[in-house]
Amino acid sequence: MDAADIVSSVLVLGIIIVSLLSNVVVLICFLYNPEIRKQVPGLFILNLTFCNLLLSVFNMPLTLVGLISTGHPGGSRCCQIVGFLDTFLTTNSMLSMAALSIDRWVAVVFPLSYHSRIRHRDAVIALAYTWIHSFCFSTVATCRSWVGYHHLYASCTLCNVRAKAAGTQFIIFTVACHSLTFLLTLIVLCVTYLKVLKVARFHCKRIDVITMQTLVLLVDIHPSVRQKCLDEQKRRRQRATKKISTFIGTFVVCFTPYVITRIVELFSPWPISPHWGVLSKCLAYSKAASDPFVYSLLRHQYRKTCILLANKVLKRSPLNSSSLWMENSVGRIANNSNTADNIQPPTNKSLGQ
Repeated sequence: MDAADIVSSVLVLGIIIVSLLSNVVVLICFLYNPEIRKQVPGLFILNLTFCNLLLSVFNMPLTLVGLISTGHPGGSRCCQIVGFLDTFLTTNSMLSMAALSIDRWVAVVFPLSYHSRIRHRDAVIALAYTWIHSFCFSTVATCRSWVGYHHLYASCTLCNVRAKAAGTQFIIFTVACHSLTFLLTLIVLCVTYLKVLKVARFHCKRIDVITMQTLVLLVDIHPSVRQKCLDEQKRRRQRATKKISTFIGTFVVCFTPYVITRIVELFSPWPISPHWGVLSKCLAYSKAASDPFVYSLLRHQYRKTCILLANKVLKRSPLNSSSLWMENSVGRIANNSNTADNIQPPTNKSLGQ
């Protein structure tokens, strides 16, 4: 092992630890908090967490073994199963992100009719499509023996060396797979989240106008209070932009290098550096570690649930369903007070009001 392999091994090990811990915490929050389970986005997050956990348990450790041993990890049959999971889970997780973005777009653009447009039945249908879509591509690759150990990525995945005899068929399959998963998801993310950002900025402008009119009327207001109001306006505008940039940016940074490397590998007459191949694969793996923070753990409901669970483990205070319900109610009221930052689906109580 050279220095680059050692760094890559440490990086993969760190990704495995963070991914396992963070996704397990999300799963525990989902199972413990009934309010999260009632929400439609919770189903998409559960599916995404499930895919990330399986990647962390089966695929990432074999990549780590491949880097350490600088060779084929496990037997041929084991590598085919892991290669099947690599295609299936990666595709499934991408489509789950697209489903989450559509859900949030409907919640923000059509808040009053959200519950009639997005129901649990619709979420189940969307998840069924993601599973069928992912299963079809991974099954075709496995049945055609196009999965195996790829030295460029030190992983069991789609392998063009094994598919040399297929020639054009493998090229068409690979391009179609990445176009209907990565490219499709990227387009959906950009369209939906940019529309969400447009609506958020519109609400920010309305709030800013009301704030400025109030400040004009309050002529005796202290300058420090006036400045705090203006600073809050600026933070409100930036908050929505940061969230949308995080959703799209993490997807692009983590998956784009790996997908481009895959496409270039099909047509380039020159060999690609194994160090770059492993790095691109590590970036793709890192999405499994960042998803819990991007989609779940930084949200108010999950943070409150984590705090309550931590208090229960440390026996700082009793934890029961009534206290959990009160914390969730306070969280919903706090979130609804900031229109620009509220890009989550509305609750029945808020609709009633």
